[in-house]
Amino acid sequence: MKPLTLAGAALAGLIISSTALADDHCTDPVADWQPREVLRQQLEQHGWTVNRIKVDDGCYEVKGVDKNGNKFEAKYAPASLQIRKLEIKFKEGGGDAADYLDKNPDQSAR
Repeated sequence: MKPLTLAGAALAGLIISSTALADDHCTDPVADWQPREVLRQQLEQHGWTVNRIKVDDGCYEVKGVDKNGNKFEAKYAPASLQIRKLEIKFKEGGGDAADYLDKNPDQSAR
């Protein structure tokens, strides 16, 4: 009976973890996507250097360096260009998280 219980627990864990992973996916129809260059220009206006933009799980994944020299990796919804995930590797004295907040959240991407 123990192997069956253990297998059931493992299956439940897989179902829960796959549900959590699904949240990172973007589901925008390709016809609604904005060009990568529009996203690149927006980020460069903030003083960021974009090293790469690729598609990952239906989202635009961006890697680069911010104006303070911190490396970042971010995911954006390709239709709205709204940020979905952001990882920053702060170097010592490299700023704070407030630099990454949207200062005008009501403004839609063009």
